[in-house]
Order: sequence, then structure tokens, then C-alpha cells
Amino acid sequence: MTNRTVLRGGHVLSMDPDIGDLPQGDVLIEDGRIAAVRPDISADAEVLDMTGRIVIPGFVDTHRHTWEASIRNVAPDATLDDYFVDILDTFAPLYTPEDVYAANLAGALECLNAGITTLVDWSHINNSPEHPDAAIRGLAESGIRAQYAYGSANTSLADYWFESKIAIPGDDVRRIRGKYFASDDGLLTMALATRGPGFCLNDVVTAEWALARELDIPITVHVAMGRLAGRFGMVKQLNDLGLLGADTTYIHCCYLSEEEWRMVADSGGTVSIAPQVELQMGHGWPPVMTAVEYGLRPSLSIDVVTTVPGDMFTQMRAAFGAERARVNADCWKANMPVPDTMLTARQMLEFATLNGAHVAGVEDRTGSLTPGKRADVVAVDATALNVAPVHDAAAAVTLSADVSNVDTVIVDGVIRKRDGRLVADVDRARRLLQESRDRLLAAKEAKSAA
Repeated sequence: MTNRTVLRGGHVLSMDPDIGDLPQGDVLIEDGRIAAVRPDISADAEVLDMTGRIVIPGFVDTHRHTWEASIRNVAPDATLDDYFVDILDTFAPLYTPEDVYAANLAGALECLNAGITTLVDWSHINNSPEHPDAAIRGLAESGIRAQYAYGSANTSLADYWFESKIAIPGDDVRRIRGKYFASDDGLLTMALATRGPGFCLNDVVTAEWALARELDIPITVHVAMGRLAGRFGMVKQLNDLGLLGADTTYIHCCYLSEEEWRMVADSGGTVSIAPQVELQMGHGWPPVMTAVEYGLRPSLSIDVVTTVPGDMFTQMRAAFGAERARVNADCWKANMPVPDTMLTARQMLEFATLNGAHVAGVEDRTGSLTPGKRADVVAVDATALNVAPVHDAAAAVTLSADVSNVDTVIVDGVIRKRDGRLVADVDRARRLLQESRDRLLAAKEAKSAA
């Protein structure tokens, strides 16, 4: 029996150029797949009334350290240098598998609540073989679409992040690939979260890239975040090692040289930008338009909730405001007019949806409301006082809406949020997260006293 749902009468922003925007349109979902997007659809189906709602593809967060949900806001004023010490050298070694499970479950539910239907979980917290199992269990139980990116342990800052001689354990990566990701068609897929040149010795870098390619999984790596990492010339070093490829996502990219930008573009690599973190923690200007100028399709990500909010609305606004501020200031200083090619609000929505799916490797199944793709759909309440009245629906989502306006969230055809409330045991997730927080704080205090 076919399971059908119609989202009726919303303002549809399909992000599909062939379909465009429908000021009043319907979306038909059949067995988890988008079957049709038209002004009026008649079907024997459950009807969800989308009157007064803006219907969009789910947001895609292409880089989040989800395990940090239980230490939210412990580093509100941190720089990147502070983060390495306060988080990676202080809290991360204390994490148990139970802490990772609690954080990934609650962090993924946080994403769903905010309309993020696809997440790249950059999981550099694998202090034991039990840690990745716990992380994956948390993601799976939430119902989110996610790419689990297996990263390093964080038991020693010096050992793992300063010319490290320690590679990610290949045997365990192979175990996880075989146990959970034998197919690449599931709701959860896999990647390798690598540290890269400057942070690791060349033989470690080469070994980790070889491991990912042996297992046919994509690679995700931080580059050029702050002037120090920019001076590493990480992309150039990767090029010199013969490792650049279309399977690699480069995160931040704030201090890439022109030569390195061309290398990323020419190799078919993809880009993830975390605007609020980059501005706030000193990584550099979010290079969204630079990426566009080199023919790339930048995506957006949250990065760390230890220091910034965990929603895509914040990221769209941070990138939009920062880029326009940068151009305005440069033009004022040069006494020249502002160009007509300034970043637009609609572009930000594209970065947060379709581009994100491209970077996460799932553009064939999500990122736009296209018949044949899986049904990852979000409805935003446009009748709320902070959104109404709507003149430009894309601008309403990008510049006015917030998490409180996310009314409905559907992932793979399953309703995960309805009438503004998550369809999940939120109380249990919150309790587990609070227990994890208390356990980690007690362990930190005991470590300091020792």
C-alpha cells in the first residue's frame, strides 16, 4: 500500500530551477519520495495544511562537531586558540561513549527542531572503539539524514594536533564502514574527518587519504582557519602530495591563497563555511563570495555550539551580513560604487539547502523539492509577527525567520516535527544531555584537583 501525504497550499520555494517558486502550491510525498510539486494536486492522501507556511527543502549543515552539545556555551568568548585548549585538551579526553551518545542524540534532535534535515557529523571524539558506535547510535535514533565523519581521538592535544605521528585507526574505520555503512544508500552515510598537513606529518596525511579512498568514502578537512593555518598552505601541501580530489570538502578556507582556491576548484573539491564561528573566533572573513567567484558552490555549517548557536538562520545572516559589510567597507575606502553583484538573500537560502546537499554528497536525494528526490521538507510559519507580512519569501526565511517559526520537519517522508513540536522523546534526550554535562564537569574538576 502506498503511503501518501500532500502538503497543501503553502508558498513553495522548491530550489529547483525547473519548478521555481509557487506562491500557492502543493507537494505530494509518496513512500518517502517527492512525487509531484504543482499548484494544485488531487490525491488520496493525508493532507497537511500549509496555509500561511513557506515550504522549503530541509537545511543541510555540512560540518558540526555534534558531540559538543553537552558542553554548549562553555566557551562563549573563545578564540580558535582558546578552543584547542579549553575544549580539545580539556573536555574531549574526558568523553565516554555515553557522553557521545547523549550529545549526538540531543544534537541531532536540535538540528531537526531547527529545520536541519541533513547533518555532516564531524566526529573527532573517538577516544575508544566504543565511541563511534555510540555516535552513530545517537544519529540513527534521532531520524536525521547524516554523514558520519569518523575522526581522530582527542586524548592528547599535543599528540593529535601538532605534527601528529598518529593516524586515524584504519582497522576501526574499516569495522565501522562494514558494520554500519555497507551500502551508501541509507539515511546515514560515512566520511573520514582528517586533520591534514601542518597538523599531521606527511606520512600520516597520506595514510589517512589512502584509507578513505580504499573504502570509497569522502574526506572532510579544516583548512586555512586563521592566519596560522593559512600559513600552513594546507591545500598546496595536499597538491604537492598528489592528494587533491573531488572527494574532499575543505572547511573554512578563510586564508586560502589565490593559487589554493584554483587548486580546490580545478580538482572538483567542495567548500563548507561556518560564518558565525569564523567571525567570532578569529578564523577570518567567511569567504562565501570568493568561493562563488572561483566557480565553487559554498555550503554553510554550524561548527561548535560551545561558542555559537546551532541553527542555520544564524549562519545565513552571519554570512550575508559579513560579506556585504566587507564589500561596502572596501568600496567606501576605495571611493568607488558598490557593485551590482553583491550577495543576495536568495543565494543564502541556496547555500543552506541545495549547495549543502551537493557538499554532503546527497544532492541526488535531497537539497531541493524535486520529484524523484527523497522528501526532506521544512515548513516555516510565515504568519508569526517576526515574519509577516511576506513580500519576498526567500528573504523572509533568510532574514526574518528563526527556530521558533519552524513548524513542520519531514525527513525521508517521516514527520519529525509537527505543529511546532518535535515528534521525539525530548525529555529523555534533555535528561541524558544534562547527566552528561554533570559527569563531564565532575571529571574536569577531579582532573584539575589531581
